Amino acid sequence: MLSINGLDVYHGYVQALRNLSMEVRKGELLAVLGANGAGKSTLLGTLAGLHKPASGEIIFNGKNVAGYKPEKTVRQGVSLVPEKREIFGSLSVMDNLLLGGFHRRETKGQLIKEAGEILELFSPLRGREGDMAGSLSGGLQQMLAIGRALMAKPELLLLDEPSVGLAPLVVRDIMSAMAKLKDTGVTIILVEQNTRAALKVSDRVVIMERGTIRGSGSSKEPVSDKEVRQAFLGKTLVRPAGIV
Repeated sequence: MLSINGLDVYHGYVQALRNLSMEVRKGELLAVLGANGAGKSTLLGTLAGLHKPASGEIIFNGKNVAGYKPEKTVRQGVSLVPEKREIFGSLSVMDNLLLGGFHRRETKGQLIKEAGEILELFSPLRGREGDMAGSLSGGLQQMLAIGRALMAKPELLLLDEPSVGLAPLVVRDIMSAMAKLKDTGVTIILVEQNTRAALKVSDRVVIMERGTIRGSGSSKEPVSDKEVRQAFLGKTLVRPAGIV
């Protein structure tokens, strides 16, 4: 589904991604692991159209989408759930969900029906449709952010650190929802510091270091390279200077 070839991305004068190449298969859940500053969030942001590559290709469903603006990227079938969630706190839960499907130009009745399906997936949100999103707990806000992204009917869902700051039981529920989504055919790229949770739900893992891919392998098999094993186990790696 996705093929990235020779991707270079800069933040000002700082190079955040360096000649990065990788592939993502349709219907898989790919975990992207690595130390803080390895370039993981920049990778997701670039795929979502938030950062323009200096060079390289992003081939999605046979089309080079590198440099597309975010709204065009969403229309291609790519949705990002950012680390800070970015929900609309002064709007209701239902209105946040409806906004997620706005670009599809469906009737309000159809969108409300689809929002109901999202509420089935994230059952703790049921009964809270009229509540202001800003009044929700962190875990419910994360569920809402994922649900809003799903309202766009993405083929590829990008998740940036969905477990940050959440209680273990909430993390379990969110990861369980991701596994159910994968079973419906949604392809997922998961950036996650909680390596144990990521390994449980993912099919495959890539390790990032210094803005490029350090290694890859099945989530179910050990990796031979010492540094890659350390990343799998959540060991702290030295943050490379200048990498965002």
